[in-house]
Amino acid sequence: MRHFPRSGLFFKLIAFFTRTYPGGYKVKSSIDMTMESLQKLNPQQYEAVTSDARQLLVLAGPGSGKTRVLTQRIAFLVHEKSVNPRAILAVTFTNKAAREMRARLERMLGGSVDALWLGTFHAICARILRREAAALPFDANFVIMDADDQQSIVKRVLKDLNIDEKLYPPASIHSIISNAKNAMQGPGDLRSRTYREEIAKRVYEQYEKILRASNAVDFDDLLMWSVRLFEENPPIREKYARRFEHVLVDEFQDTNQAQYELLKHLSSQHHCLFAVGDEDQSIYRWRGADYRNVLRFQSDYPQSVKLLLERNYRSTQNVLDAAQAVINQNKARTPKNLYSKRGSGPLITLYDAVDDHAEAAFVVEDILDRISAGEKGGNFAVMYRTNAQSRLLEEAFLRINLPYRLVGAQRFYGRKEVKDIIAFLRLVHNPLDTVSLTRVINVPPRGIGSKTLIDLNIQAQESSLTPSEVLLSLGEQGERSPFWLPFSSRGASVLADFGALLVNWREFSQSQPLPELFDRILKDIGYKEYIDDGSEVGEGRWENVLELRRLAYEYQERGINEFLENIALVSDQDTVPDEMDAPTLLTLHAAKGLEFSHVYIIGLDEGLLPHSRSFEDPEEMAEERRLFYVGITRAKDLLTLVRAGQRSNYGRFEYTMESRFLEDIPENLINRQGMRLGVHRVNPLSQPRWESTAAAAQTNRKNEKPPEARFKAGMRVIHPVWGDGMVVETRILGNDETVTVMFETVGLKRLAASVARLEIMR
Repeated sequence: MRHFPRSGLFFKLIAFFTRTYPGGYKVKSSIDMTMESLQKLNPQQYEAVTSDARQLLVLAGPGSGKTRVLTQRIAFLVHEKSVNPRAILAVTFTNKAAREMRARLERMLGGSVDALWLGTFHAICARILRREAAALPFDANFVIMDADDQQSIVKRVLKDLNIDEKLYPPASIHSIISNAKNAMQGPGDLRSRTYREEIAKRVYEQYEKILRASNAVDFDDLLMWSVRLFEENPPIREKYARRFEHVLVDEFQDTNQAQYELLKHLSSQHHCLFAVGDEDQSIYRWRGADYRNVLRFQSDYPQSVKLLLERNYRSTQNVLDAAQAVINQNKARTPKNLYSKRGSGPLITLYDAVDDHAEAAFVVEDILDRISAGEKGGNFAVMYRTNAQSRLLEEAFLRINLPYRLVGAQRFYGRKEVKDIIAFLRLVHNPLDTVSLTRVINVPPRGIGSKTLIDLNIQAQESSLTPSEVLLSLGEQGERSPFWLPFSSRGASVLADFGALLVNWREFSQSQPLPELFDRILKDIGYKEYIDDGSEVGEGRWENVLELRRLAYEYQERGINEFLENIALVSDQDTVPDEMDAPTLLTLHAAKGLEFSHVYIIGLDEGLLPHSRSFEDPEEMAEERRLFYVGITRAKDLLTLVRAGQRSNYGRFEYTMESRFLEDIPENLINRQGMRLGVHRVNPLSQPRWESTAAAAQTNRKNEKPPEARFKAGMRVIHPVWGDGMVVETRILGNDETVTVMFETVGLKRLAASVARLEIMR
């Protein structure tokens, strides 16, 4: 059907129609709204919305109005192309995005859009599977196992197979199963080249049997079984493919293999596929997302049209120029020329703090100064690569009584792993602390169940003692303890084992400093094996434990009592409501889809951003660069990048190197401040103020002759602390040589040659 020209004649006809046929008011209202919305689109958006191409790939830069384009496209199809809403399928990734799209469409179309299939991939798949259950190995009333249910099943299978959870953590094994399902692999397809892979395959087989016996599926099954349903039942596939004349998908760069195949099946009849995304904002590779699906789209649909949305409605031009300078270093992408009509805006501030405490203090005080000058707290966001980085920020906010809001994670001291270790320390310091005892007596699991705990409390009450005193007696005296006989043999044994640990820790704490006690507890309970399953989540949990460990080293002179008192004052703060007008703290991953007037990105040091895990993997490094790009483009007006010249590491400071990503940003876009030279710290319990800028030092640095490389890849070196290692890479950064070394004791480290005290082994 020919689309209506955007002219006054059209609106005159509508006016005549509504005067002549008053009952047509609702038609007039919705069409009028749709056409007015079309007139507000920029040329690139208008072309995307009104294109006659059957396959359309819209690469939408950040802040370019992609959601508006997607919803406007649906309205355009309904009103101008006369497409029945029931013939349209729109798929997105989050329930929030689906709700927002539905609300927009109801406003634009002037009524309910229930006939339209609009939802997340998982919701759409669940709907299809329930309708077509007759062709599946489970009934229509199947249950969907949540994450905890899935973990429980894996634990059950490991126990049934007599496999040690410490050697093969349930979360790690489940991650292998999940990745296999997203790649459309069943148990028989899983490779078993190593014993670990063989274990995962055996667990996968039993895991599936339990799901089928329970008439249940997990989240990954919703996708995998939908694809299998269409592949193995052509009539069913054709039924849905005939129904959906138009298939539209948002955040296309985040699709995995199963989702990509699903879209191909659903659009296989009419071949009308409208995909909106941006490969530059693909930051969920660890979840299975594959930005290369953007390239596959163009290969699988050679007649497709690719359009770019390049006008940014969010940021100033300086922010966009910095972002483009960073992302342009990535390959296998479509170049874009992002532009803004908001003007150049302020330069980007790059603050070089003396250390990580100064980094947090600068950010918080800069925010405080701006709020004091009249800005709203909700205008500010502080972003970082890992959750553990929030700890110093949170303490700095609390120190000056400035409220904040944490997004995407619990407060640092509220995280399970942090609370666990604090509870162990509290229990050692004060065995009468029954709250801490209850929390950790079976962490990690050691066979102390609810019945044994009840018996322990009963014995304590009958003896007018605390449960810890009963435990200490069992731990010190074993079978000679008067409390041994009241328990079952097994119950007494497991309680005595934990009591012995508590006795030993208390004795150890009398002669050893806090950091040594911290390490002893971690080792005795095998906490790293318990908390770090090798997944991204597990590594993040362990990083939080290490962050608490670093704090413990700062208290090795002051002792455990002051450490626990300080922790209590921080962790007892009331929860900040989400609705409050306060600065937001969040990881870069959690920042996707958000925007703020002023964005601070901290931790711009090698090893943090980019993360050290990416050093040996070009794909991981490219994703780190995309993550930084996403963070930059959240800023509307002001962007401040912050790094620390030194970071505390278990009682000593280590020098850091500036993130390689900062080298990509043109110097004319940057206002450098807070150079380490001449900057001093004051009492952190007061409200510190920091010296800013050192133009003369910067000028001198530019005039110095770059040093010659002393180290070469392949060299054997020795470090006074970490011992033997091999040089992996060397680079000249500024006036120093950066050396990446693989140490036998601690793995990969990136060091500044001038301060690293490395000796070349002859």
